[in-house]
Amino acid sequence: MSQIAYPLRFAPWHKRCLWGGDRIAQHFGRSGLPPTCGESWEISGHPDGGGPLLNGPLAGALLADLVKHFRRKLLGSRAPKADRFPLLFKIIDAQASLSVQVHPTREAARELGAESKNESWHLLAAEPGAHIYAGLVPRMTPKLLRSAIEEGTVGSLIIAHDAVAGGTIHIPAGLVHAIGSGCLVYEVQQSANTTYRLYDWKRLDDSGHLRLLHVEESLASIDWSLPVPSVEPPRDTPDVWHICSATADFALRRARLTAPQQLTPDGESFHALFVAEGSGEVQTGSYREPVKAGDSLLIPACVASYTITPHAPGATLLVTTL
Repeated sequence: MSQIAYPLRFAPWHKRCLWGGDRIAQHFGRSGLPPTCGESWEISGHPDGGGPLLNGPLAGALLADLVKHFRRKLLGSRAPKADRFPLLFKIIDAQASLSVQVHPTREAARELGAESKNESWHLLAAEPGAHIYAGLVPRMTPKLLRSAIEEGTVGSLIIAHDAVAGGTIHIPAGLVHAIGSGCLVYEVQQSANTTYRLYDWKRLDDSGHLRLLHVEESLASIDWSLPVPSVEPPRDTPDVWHICSATADFALRRARLTAPQQLTPDGESFHALFVAEGSGEVQTGSYREPVKAGDSLLIPACVASYTITPHAPGATLLVTTL
């Protein structure tokens, strides 16, 4: 394979979901999406989904194959494994509320033969009165929660947070959570695809049946010691990178750029870019890649530096690193 030191643009993998809508297409000017598109997997090396590389000399390759060939040249020295892309990046359109769910902790995942994952949500847009749900009310127990599932009252036991565009919340493995209706979310997560539905608002599927719940797996996956998380409010000091979410697995930063700025992966970590608003250009050496709102690029760790040049009046970007 050829040299990989340039901005990598992958084809989004769009997924139809019962609770999805048309906002990914409308908000970012995309076409050809499935009806009720709930998820767009922007950058993914997971076997369950992910599009091919669209640009440059390596066009057509899948991310998982690029990682196996280039290893730490692509991933960087901080990557936990040299042959596996550790994160997954999504846009989520919740026209209706997602199920109340939980991702297993590492210990529960081992027992259940599943994948654990931590994730963070960055609110790209939210309708008036929209909420996200994270955490359980105080003094909750497995017995009380099981009774609420049987009675259909789980919604009153999860903590509602106002959904504010530009805000970010971290959802660790083991935390009960749900994205509420009216939210457009950029999600950064570990590369895993295990989700246990604890409760689904008595929603019917396309065949008119209640969707499958995973009550026993969910109860086994909950970390009852986790505190209720808070939403990190948006901060927009021009040309300053603010930390939205800092975890042991990744760091998510946001900036409103009004002037060109240089960033330096320098072998330590890849940089995953997402343009939330505006447009501009990303340059590595002599390679230039135009970007607009909704675009994602992966900058390999072997790139010593790259420059983001926003178009007037500016561009809001998110950058994730290990």
